[in-house]
Amino acid sequence: METIIRKRKIYLLLLVASLIAAAVWINSQRTVTDLEPRQPPAENVVFEETPKPEPVQPAQQPEPQPAPQPEEKPPEILRNAAALYESSERWMHVRELTGNNDHPMITKAMNFCGLDGDKGYAWCAAAQAEIHHFAGIKAPKSARVVDWFATPQVVWEKKMGSFPDIFDTNGMVGGIYFPNLGRLAHIVLIVGEDKNNYYTREGNTNLAGSREGDGFYAKTRSKNDISALADYTISGEDFQTIYGKYLKR
Repeated sequence: METIIRKRKIYLLLLVASLIAAAVWINSQRTVTDLEPRQPPAENVVFEETPKPEPVQPAQQPEPQPAPQPEEKPPEILRNAAALYESSERWMHVRELTGNNDHPMITKAMNFCGLDGDKGYAWCAAAQAEIHHFAGIKAPKSARVVDWFATPQVVWEKKMGSFPDIFDTNGMVGGIYFPNLGRLAHIVLIVGEDKNNYYTREGNTNLAGSREGDGFYAKTRSKNDISALADYTISGEDFQTIYGKYLKR
């Protein structure tokens, strides 16, 4: 009896060992993928696309504005400026004979302005009146400087700020202000300019630039010394075409 029981135990042990070995062999044949739980196939799944960011637009730069160009004067105006230059040439030799505002050209200019030529009047404006008249250009027939800057031909006064360099000042007249007199008291004809100066021709002055001089001279005047500008080389519609927009500001 004991022998039978012993045999059964041995049989059971062998059976268990066989089952364990079979289980180990089966498990060794499975892949990693087989071990992962499988998900059922998704049905009717809608995937939302991630919105693409809007492209960044570069900041718009303002379009460069063309630099202001010098105003082109009509040919007639250029001829007038040249005529004034040539007319002023006749005065370049004028020097007072006795230092009392006396010379045949001064007398002629004073007479043109309706004044006696032997009274010793200041003659800078009278000279400009004669120069313009000889050149055939309409301008004040006045020996008073202020009269030249009390007309519609005035294009600039110092209170307006700097005079734009787009305008050609050749042929203009400039007025110089004297604080002790409280008015414009000297006039010059502008025949050229650079960045800081006007090149002028003017009467009743001297090498020092006085308004009570001894003759007619070519001078260099700082632009800061000029307080007003008037252009008699141009008038009417041409004047408005050149200066209209500027003067309306």
